[in-house]
Amino acid sequence: MTWTICLSPPRAPEAATLLREYMAEMVRRWHGRPERPAEVTEALAEMPSDDLAPPTGLLLLARHDGHLAGCAGLRWRPGWAELTRVYVRPAYRGTGGGAALDAVEAYARAAGADRIRLDTRADLVEARALYARHGYVEIPAFNEGPYAQHWFEKLLPATASGDGRSEISA
Repeated sequence: MTWTICLSPPRAPEAATLLREYMAEMVRRWHGRPERPAEVTEALAEMPSDDLAPPTGLLLLARHDGHLAGCAGLRWRPGWAELTRVYVRPAYRGTGGGAALDAVEAYARAAGADRIRLDTRADLVEARALYARHGYVEIPAFNEGPYAQHWFEKLLPATASGDGRSEISA
């Protein structure tokens, strides 16, 4: 089984679909009940993903055996990158999609970032475990996001950059 990763503009139809699914899950889990369409639309407006495109960031789409399965975004900060919008569709969880973080890290290194940081919520225990398994360590707060409850960082060793395409076998 193979995971492939490619760049996408956040407003591309497939990207917009995954970002909406991501936000629906965030709303559902935050409130502990099914999301309402208006809540998802409001959340997308409150926390837009438009900056996940050059020159301020990027958005990666992940496919599992050719099927759209997830996404992850990076925002460029001075000397580092912020990981955001990490999402894997439920049907593809547990199939090795976390290895796509390697592709995210390669893009960050190629852009000159020496570390990746992220924030997440306490209720996203699976995400926190995923980050820990991939070498992210919990650090003191580096932002004051309204939903930020845990902060992580991973130092990136310098390596040669590739062409930006990635294929991961799981």
